[in-house]
Amino acid sequence: MTNPSIVLYGIKNCDTVKKARKWLEKNGVDYRFHDFREDGMGAVPLEEWINSFGWQEVLNRRSTSWRALADEQKNTMDDKTALATASDTPTLIKRPVTIAGGETRFGFKEAEFAELVK
Repeated sequence: MTNPSIVLYGIKNCDTVKKARKWLEKNGVDYRFHDFREDGMGAVPLEEWINSFGWQEVLNRRSTSWRALADEQKNTMDDKTALATASDTPTLIKRPVTIAGGETRFGFKEAEFAELVK
């Protein structure tokens, strides 16, 4: 059974996004993919994600993009600055972001993914 109401957000050349997309395709799950770089950030509900989950859950603090930020920027990060920073540098966002059945998840773990999209 397919569910076209699934939206996967990310960057197409991200290894974790590739794994998630491959898993969805292998399991015959319909989804819409929104590439932060190619499709832009205008339609991305980033503010909603930050308001609902907090910037610590939305931003990948292990990423190269995070490490490239100035220490002052990292040390003073809050929801407002995270919104502006991630809007300008979408590679800071944990990927993929999956929205299915009214739930939003960050990252890809096969078992959690299977539960989310069933």
